[in-house]
Amino acid sequence: MLARLAAFVADPANTFPAHTAEYVALSAAAGTLAVLAGTVLGVVVARRPVLAFVAINGSGLMRAIPVIAFLAFAIPYLGLGFLPSLIALAVLGVPPVLLNTCTGIRGIDPATIDAARGCGMTRWQIARRVQLPLVLPVVAAGARTAVVQIVATATLAAFIGAGGYGDYILSGLYQVDVTQILAGAIPVTLLAIVAEIALGRLQHVLTPAGLRTRGGETRP
Repeated sequence: MLARLAAFVADPANTFPAHTAEYVALSAAAGTLAVLAGTVLGVVVARRPVLAFVAINGSGLMRAIPVIAFLAFAIPYLGLGFLPSLIALAVLGVPPVLLNTCTGIRGIDPATIDAARGCGMTRWQIARRVQLPLVLPVVAAGARTAVVQIVATATLAAFIGAGGYGDYILSGLYQVDVTQILAGAIPVTLLAIVAEIALGRLQHVLTPAGLRTRGGETRP
């Protein structure tokens, strides 16, 4: 099995590097868009309870819609290929980033802000030196969840012509070819593990030393 899999990957006719580039590009773009959109939206609604409730629950309800259904719905408006896949996957990734951003901002103790003001800090200094270091680790945790979900789900983009490893999985299912299925599934799994480890490390780096436990994890 491993020999057949290696031969399949090495065969130029199967364009494995091109499929890898497509998958990584789609996952990276969708992850970046989800993190940016979720963070901005979270900052906007965090101090507005009604808007926060609507945004968090609305984005959560959108996650309940199967990605493949969203992809099919987007075809008449966005066509096939990269763009509808990008939007669908970004929508999937927004909720954890939005939720964590709101939680991080609303979880800052007002006494901390008052103490910073008492030390003579300006609003910008408070945001940069106090609020940002406290919020970033929580946002990073949401980004970690979002990106791993996107990487694991982006195979579905092959249904509407976005390419990537999903092509191998679909072709393998159609032809009942385990080699092709594994050629798509194994790289996706490895990419998800790499994303989890890399973003976990980033979260650790962004966490102030006083908020870390001895094991290196972020305190709740």
